[in-house]
Amino acid sequence: MADTLTLLALFTEIDPTVNAIDKLHAMGIVDEKMEIISGIPFNQEVLGRPKLPTFIPRLALGGAMIGLVAALFLIFGIPGLYPLQVGGQPVYPFPPFLIVGFELAMLGLMGSAFLGLLLAGRLPSYEPKVYVPEISDGMIAVVFPCPVEQQTQFEDAMRSMGAEQVRPVEATIL
Repeated sequence: MADTLTLLALFTEIDPTVNAIDKLHAMGIVDEKMEIISGIPFNQEVLGRPKLPTFIPRLALGGAMIGLVAALFLIFGIPGLYPLQVGGQPVYPFPPFLIVGFELAMLGLMGSAFLGLLLAGRLPSYEPKVYVPEISDGMIAVVFPCPVEQQTQFEDAMRSMGAEQVRPVEATIL
């Protein structure tokens, strides 16, 4: 038998949830071990949790730079390799660069941001996830591990913070 089990606490309001998260911090549960599940996306600051760093803006900026370099090559590199004089027009046209540069920069930005969102969301996911049907009814779930010998202490603490239900997480086959 494992010496830790995973508990699930269900709350109806956000304020008791925030107080319960603070209580779990005081009882020694770190943010990395805790999972908050809700039907409404809450900001980390609302829940009193630290803001998680993300790599998506840097990845999107890198994609935009790659698109801009591709546009530079298309507008200035190809005429440099194959110069073609057309009656009074410059070999290196700048106005078309503004259009092509913008379009390729945005294409690179959107493509890399999409890939970054897939990576940040760990999609596709092949590991089992916790599903709680009550979340669809507007409840907020806090899932956390606790030592087996302290299960009643954690359950009592969550109930005193306003949890509607506190129960061990069970595996279900869908």
